[in-house]
Amino acid sequence: MALDGCGLLCKYTLLMFNLIFALVGFVFLGLGLWLRFSDGTRVFYEFDDFSSTFNMAVTVLIITGLVMLIVVVFGVYSACNEKRCTLLTFSALVTILAGALVVFGVIANSRKQEIGFRIADFYYSIYSLCVANSDPVLAVTLTFIQKLLHCCGATGIPSLDFAKETCPDPDSFSDPFTMDACPGVIVDVFINKAPLVMGLFVGTGVILLLALICSSILAKKLKTPSSPQYIILT
Repeated sequence: MALDGCGLLCKYTLLMFNLIFALVGFVFLGLGLWLRFSDGTRVFYEFDDFSSTFNMAVTVLIITGLVMLIVVVFGVYSACNEKRCTLLTFSALVTILAGALVVFGVIANSRKQEIGFRIADFYYSIYSLCVANSDPVLAVTLTFIQKLLHCCGATGIPSLDFAKETCPDPDSFSDPFTMDACPGVIVDVFINKAPLVMGLFVGTGVILLLALICSSILAKKLKTPSSPQYIILT
């Protein structure tokens, strides 16, 4: 069925949304699987006292990545083939994701101190594994986190840190000698910068809402057209 300008705009918006969703989903799933099954990390699961937060975070990464990729499959298939049934399924999945995001946002805000310490613990687990195994994937992960937060390892001293190659470039004269340690920065973000965290949830919710609106409009455009009216010429 031929789509008008509004329908085409919604179609390509959905494709762009699913492209971003697919990239994030692959990153989450790939990192989760690597942390669970790589040679450098698999041995740690044999110890009962290894961080339960680490195990839980890895499981969340894998499940989140899988769910996001499942949503992408429905979204791309329905947008490319203009299938109304799968588009409605995609809308339902996005609605569930949005609801889960709201619930997690409320929990994160009400238990921000506990969640901050747990995420800091997860970071320290990745840091310890990277230092112990010189794992390139973990090094890239640390580099991304530390550049995002502008912090340096567990010590905050780039020249002495065990993973100093993952620390960000200095922004000031004192940065080569001292930076904020990442676990403390992570906890501070959740406890003292709660609006920033909520802004992340709100921004993600807006993206999901935009995808939901576009999918709803496109589903209406793809309704079975009514029977044609014939004019009898006399």
